[in-house]
Amino acid sequence: MDMHQIIDHVRALDGALAVTPQPGGEFPELSWGDAYFFHAPDGRMPERTQPFGTIITKDYPDDTSSGLDATGRFRVNIHVGRERAEALVPVEPDPTAADVFRLHPLYGDAGWVCVIAPAERTGSLVLELLGTAHAEARARAERRRR
Repeated sequence: MDMHQIIDHVRALDGALAVTPQPGGEFPELSWGDAYFFHAPDGRMPERTQPFGTIITKDYPDDTSSGLDATGRFRVNIHVGRERAEALVPVEPDPTAADVFRLHPLYGDAGWVCVIAPAERTGSLVLELLGTAHAEARARAERRRR
């Protein structure tokens, strides 16, 4: 599974927005090539809402444990909630292992999981979890509107 398949899957979700910063755009250079997933039925990136998922294609200064600077590596990050995160990752694997769930290196305590290069073992579940995270983001947005 490549990152474009994941982005296309998210874009097909009702009301989802996949922001993919590119060179020359309004986003900082560090974010170029990454993807950020929001519930945004109006098609505009929300100003005060965290994404429900992301794809990161490189190491960030405060997040280098996944070894993403190697060619072709990317990491999908998904907010699943603390309980689900603990169920998905009963034992923390090698932080550079591909196609396995692990707690997000910075936001695991907040209920985020991640997978480097999802493939046969994790690909289907990654897409399912992104769908669930989107539905939960939509539900939060609807509660805020009330």
